[in-house]
Amino acid sequence: MYKIFKIALIIFLASLLLISFNTHVNGNADKHSPYANSPQKSILIINLTEEINPGSSNMFRRELSNINSSHVSAVIINMNTPGGILANMISMVQYINNTEAKGIPVYTYIPPDSLGASAGSYVAMASTSIYMGKGSEIGPSTPIVVGGTSLEQKHTTDAMESFMTAMANAHNRNATAAFNMVSNNTAYNETQAVKNGVVNGYSPSLNAFINSENLSSYNRIYANENAYDQFLSFLSDPTIDGIFILLGIVAIFLDFYHGTVLLSITGIVLIVLGLLGAEIIGASIVGLIFLLMAAVLILLEFKTNHGIALLSGLITGIVGIYFLASSYDTANPGYSPSPFGIGFYISAIIIVILGIILVLYIHKILKSFLKKRFTGAESIIGGTGESRSNITKGSTGFISIEGIEWEAVNVGMDEINKDDRVTIIGRDGIKLLVKKKK
Repeated sequence: MYKIFKIALIIFLASLLLISFNTHVNGNADKHSPYANSPQKSILIINLTEEINPGSSNMFRRELSNINSSHVSAVIINMNTPGGILANMISMVQYINNTEAKGIPVYTYIPPDSLGASAGSYVAMASTSIYMGKGSEIGPSTPIVVGGTSLEQKHTTDAMESFMTAMANAHNRNATAAFNMVSNNTAYNETQAVKNGVVNGYSPSLNAFINSENLSSYNRIYANENAYDQFLSFLSDPTIDGIFILLGIVAIFLDFYHGTVLLSITGIVLIVLGLLGAEIIGASIVGLIFLLMAAVLILLEFKTNHGIALLSGLITGIVGIYFLASSYDTANPGYSPSPFGIGFYISAIIIVILGIILVLYIHKILKSFLKKRFTGAESIIGGTGESRSNITKGSTGFISIEGIEWEAVNVGMDEINKDDRVTIIGRDGIKLLVKKKK
């Protein structure tokens, strides 16, 4: 069984290396513009319709790094985003600046009833021109430093105020109104934004905007997040990363009771995914330390069996999830908006409730496993169970005792069929030794 575990782990790690290699190749192989073979000049329309994170940043890198003015007349960011990670926003702004430096104008269009909020408002402000549809909104733009001090919050806010006003001045927009988006967390609808000089104008639709800029004659090329970008985006949520790590720890812990190895494999996969996500977002070491403490406490439950260590570990893990997004020992200046909303608190409550259920479940396992006393120790030897699989003589399968599944070895003379009643005659480590009940 451990051989299977090693093979599965090697396959999983190899898959991660393949993804990493593929990303490296894709990031460096496009030596020529992908639009070079187009029979006419094109406009590139980038659909920024998700949160700003490593996935969207990678999409901008891929689409904007190799274009040139010989083949692309303009770039349009079709925006509807609630915001996201400031570090990735800054990278996206740099890609926009580099594109403008090539002589290619970059426009942002916020469609009707859409958002250019928080980190998205900075991306928009970096554009050559901004247009909005009816019912759309730009801002608010105040940064959030998770778990930071008031001084750290002030430093980040001051930096983002300067960043926003500098971009507004560079594109002849109202720097004071742009400053208020950051300083006072101000948001403007399309009418207010045009009136205050935050954007360049109003347009009822993307097609109408393209026509107004005399771009309708050009070939249109649309860009969206590909599968890898979406994978990065999925793992760019500190709540998801922390929950993966926490679930992985619990899965390995439960395998101490069942000994199936499958739970350990699942646990390792979840932990690796969580750590990969933490690496992608540049998670704080503080959050990882709290999660390590959570692992110690949860695994300590195997020795204590009173539930306190397990619940303490889960609560410590919730704290660790929160601090994954903190600014300690990380280059990420923060978020806009905060990555933690009502969903985080609901998740925390669910984790605690599931922890209580898990304590009761483990108590049931122990009650089943420690049923009789022999030489001062309790066991289930002599008890009866029900087979969950066919188990030939000398082979291993699974049985159920009071609803709990155990790995078992058939040491009897008869083959055990699924649903047969079996007698537990001994133990070999965490495996039960059984024979068919006559």
